[in-house]
Amino acid sequence: MNHKQPKRIVVKLGTNLLTGGNDSLDLDTIREIFHQIATVKASGVEVLIVTSGAVAAGRESLSRTPGKNKLQQGTVAYRQALAALGQPQLMMTFEQLFASHNVEVAQALISRGDLQSRSRYLNIRNTLDALLSIGAVPILNENDVVAVEELAGEIYGDNDRLSAMVANTVDADLLILLGDMEGLHTTDPHLDENAQLIPIVEKIDETIEKAARGPHDQRGSGGMASKLDAARLSMDSGIPMVIASGRVAGVIESICAGEPIGTRFVSNVSRRESRKRWILTGRSEHRGSVAVDAGASSALKNRGNSLLPIGIVSVSGSFKRGDIIEVTEIDGTTIGWGLASYPSTDVELIKGKNSKALPGLLGHYYGAEVIHRNNLALPEPFSHG
Repeated sequence: MNHKQPKRIVVKLGTNLLTGGNDSLDLDTIREIFHQIATVKASGVEVLIVTSGAVAAGRESLSRTPGKNKLQQGTVAYRQALAALGQPQLMMTFEQLFASHNVEVAQALISRGDLQSRSRYLNIRNTLDALLSIGAVPILNENDVVAVEELAGEIYGDNDRLSAMVANTVDADLLILLGDMEGLHTTDPHLDENAQLIPIVEKIDETIEKAARGPHDQRGSGGMASKLDAARLSMDSGIPMVIASGRVAGVIESICAGEPIGTRFVSNVSRRESRKRWILTGRSEHRGSVAVDAGASSALKNRGNSLLPIGIVSVSGSFKRGDIIEVTEIDGTTIGWGLASYPSTDVELIKGKNSKALPGLLGHYYGAEVIHRNNLALPEPFSHG
């Protein structure tokens, strides 16, 4: 298969990998993984990290805390306290290890709700884009102190699904889930020595689901079942995903080079296609519309451009940043739908103006486009999927 090096990847680091199965961080493993990340980054790949391990890092901090016996083990409050104690530990460790490669890290704590709300989704996307553009490595974690579901062991596995949502949000080319397992096997390799690695998955069917049964231990909340959920999300978003062991030398570089390692989930839809479908599912709820001149109409339909304020002639209806709006010709014919980067009150002020004038006119700036081309869905005849 021909292979292009990805431009932007999301690497998710599982608890078992970060702790080596113990109650504290395994610095040697983390150091080796960060060395690889610095190497692929130096070759021009943008990297975001989604990390687990705050709870495990907190156990170490708790052991040094005078009133440690006052916390009742096993409660959600206990796990939340561990997460809160562990978060600065984890970031400090990451920052120090990356500093030796002259890489700056940035931390973002996010919850799934942030990625399900369209306006917050745009804000997160812009922030992460800005961090990547200056060469930093964003390190994301589920906001454990607030997100009770993961800690209570429900719904959410060890940040697996979060990493797939993040990959979709930033339009990553590849999602890599690193843990202590070599990949998805036909049966649990801990229980069955004849378990075979499944190298490629193109469709998640019953056989694949049967192969992925719950976690084999209590330390991570990962398990293969939650990794399959992440794979489903990723495949629907048009993003290939690889599950592999973080203990294999050079694993990240090998995966980026397209080498057969771990289990690769291959998507049969393009990213543009999946984004378009997502926007089109919301078109019935569109809040307002903008009409554009002939030049902008042609640029959108024939060249797949973004919609800039200069091409907008009029605004109707009231919409917020992140709402789905309709784009029409001057006579009202629909051109397509998209996510508005600016609310209707702003668009009214900036229509017909050059993008360079936006910060001065508004006092804030969400980018040059009223609708970015990635957030624009056109009907079939002139789609650029």
